[in-house]
Amino acid sequence: MAGKVLVTGGGGYIGSHCVVELIEAGYSPVVIDNFSNSVREGDVPESLRRIEKFLKTSIEFHELDLLDREGLEDVFKKHSFIAVMHFAGLKAVGESVQKPLLYYQVNLTASMNLLQVMQANGVHNLVFSSSATVYGDPQRLPIDEQHPVGGCTNPYGKTKFFIEEMISDQCKANKDWNAVLLRYFNPIGAHISGLIGEDPQGIPNNLLPYVAQVAIGRREHLSVYGDDYDTPDGTGVRDYIHVVDLAKGHIAALKKLQDNCGCKAYNLGTGTGYSVLQMVKAMEKASGKKIPCQVAPRRDGDVASCYADPRTAAEELGWKAEFDLERMCKGNVRICGAGSPLTQLASPVDDLLQCPSFTPRCSITLLFCICLF
Repeated sequence: MAGKVLVTGGGGYIGSHCVVELIEAGYSPVVIDNFSNSVREGDVPESLRRIEKFLKTSIEFHELDLLDREGLEDVFKKHSFIAVMHFAGLKAVGESVQKPLLYYQVNLTASMNLLQVMQANGVHNLVFSSSATVYGDPQRLPIDEQHPVGGCTNPYGKTKFFIEEMISDQCKANKDWNAVLLRYFNPIGAHISGLIGEDPQGIPNNLLPYVAQVAIGRREHLSVYGDDYDTPDGTGVRDYIHVVDLAKGHIAALKKLQDNCGCKAYNLGTGTGYSVLQMVKAMEKASGKKIPCQVAPRRDGDVASCYADPRTAAEELGWKAEFDLERMCKGNVRICGAGSPLTQLASPVDDLLQCPSFTPRCSITLLFCICLF
């Protein structure tokens, strides 16, 4: 099935890691991004520039917002895509509670435009970046794909649920459509090259980048949002999955489309839940630093516990998470400690990339050692 794959939001955290895996698997990604969740380096996202340097290849990029229907049509007219990976959208739970109309406007309209343009141009294969937030406050744990969906606790989760429904209805109405809905749990970590990862320029919305920034001294303390949940230590419990494992799941999903699967949903998680305080201890071990914490009020839209039953993905996609918690945490500390890592490469990696004898695929062990200090 190797061919051109459109990657929306391909300059962001998860999208950029999937671009790496697409290239490694023999596909030709074409990326569109509006820089809302990525850092600009000239005319392209910094993440893509690094990938090009690392993999010694070129990546076609179009600066485009999915709300620009005409611009999206132009991209489809220039290419014959075998499939689309859809990551683009607003993604912060807390912000969605404060700005619900913005989330509904951007996420739903963008996805509607994409589906309509795909239909008009005969592209009927889709991998959608969904979320475990579609399950709402879990009725049982671990969460399998048969768990009820739609009882979402925040507008972000509702947009993911609504988009899933749009895609499902499109597949039911058009038997030549195939879609895989990947319900992520909590992606963390960084690529083992040390080149790309999650290191927000502002205040992080996700736990691990925040903890990592405290560990390296960029922030004074971690705010723990609630210590009175019905969990063993009172703090929220989540299923943390390494972003590279997540990206490999997208390649498995892309291959699943060849089976004319209709519309299928899969959980991508490890099956193990860790509390906020457990993650703090793991990050203290990874960084060798004490991480000060201050308890803050619960954050609107959060649930107490959420972790996956990933067996269906293992059985039907042949996919399983491989990274353990220690490797995930060390990757986060490494990317946050690189010195403005979204705008400047860490010097050890730059030195290697400039070495004529350096070849990424045969030197991955060396780079992994760098990531772990």
